[in-house]
Amino acid sequence: MPLLEVDHLCVTLHTHRGQVSAVRDLSFALERGGTLGLIGESGCGKSLTALALMGLLPDNASTDGSVRLHGQSLLDLNEAGWSRLRGNRMAMIFQEPMTALNPVHPIGRQVAEPLRRHQGLGARSAQAEALSLLERVGIPQAARRLGDYPHQFSGGQRQRIMIAMALACQPDVLIADEPTTALDVTVQQQILDLIADLVDERGMGLILISHDLGVISQNVDQMLVMYGGSVVESGPTETLFRHMAHPYTRGLLAARPQLGAARLPDGRMPPLQTIAGTVPELADLPPGCAFSGRCSYTQPQCRSQRPVPVPQDGSDRHWARCLRPEAMAALPPSGMVAGSAA
Repeated sequence: MPLLEVDHLCVTLHTHRGQVSAVRDLSFALERGGTLGLIGESGCGKSLTALALMGLLPDNASTDGSVRLHGQSLLDLNEAGWSRLRGNRMAMIFQEPMTALNPVHPIGRQVAEPLRRHQGLGARSAQAEALSLLERVGIPQAARRLGDYPHQFSGGQRQRIMIAMALACQPDVLIADEPTTALDVTVQQQILDLIADLVDERGMGLILISHDLGVISQNVDQMLVMYGGSVVESGPTETLFRHMAHPYTRGLLAARPQLGAARLPDGRMPPLQTIAGTVPELADLPPGCAFSGRCSYTQPQCRSQRPVPVPQDGSDRHWARCLRPEAMAALPPSGMVAGSAA
């Protein structure tokens, strides 16, 4: 039995424009010790998926489908049930630690809170364990800084404090939502290496959310590419990068800056490739393929007919939702599917 199993998860937002499908028919399984990456542009549904898994969706959201942790159904839990689960068996590293940490409480108290709440430790024992956690994630002079407040730490240190809080009760599943946002490259790698070491050390399942293909390629075994609330491609990370089957996935890869790219005759660097068009609002998504209109292979049926998962290279582990797989199969791996910026 998978550690975490998500089947046909749908998240609907009830807005002034009516009901909006923010996450559509998402399914995956995560084994103990497994690593899964969610990737896509802002607004594609990555963070809403994470909030749904943690029972933290806004009041105007409703869910359908199934989410099971060790076989236990989660979506029908009441708030008391979610409170027993969050920070204990499932934990989340939020995107912006300065807004996730409480500014009026010292960090020692905040890291100790899940230990007192879920493990029943007394104040002194919880504080000692909090100190050990802060030292483990690399907070300098942790013993002297237990009484400091979040604003007294750097961005990288605040992210490390968030990691310490998330790992306090040794959860089964850790969700990291853009954990390196706004950090410089050196600190980014330190944070990612720390998460990887702790996941490996404790045998947790990891869900890593990012818009950065480089981060995903180096840190997860499986990946889901999301667009418009749907998973458009899924598979083992190495396989998917070797054969990107969906036009959107290829567009994301082509939009990355390339080190060592040849300069133009006038000496300028070549312009970055872009995906044509703009991301539509969720309320304006077509009933068919969410990427239709931006994809250069769009045909009339793409706008009205929702594509089903098509296995790639004869593998049931790698699939893409596309009505024109024959067109993509004819392209070399680096083939372009979108316009370029002038």
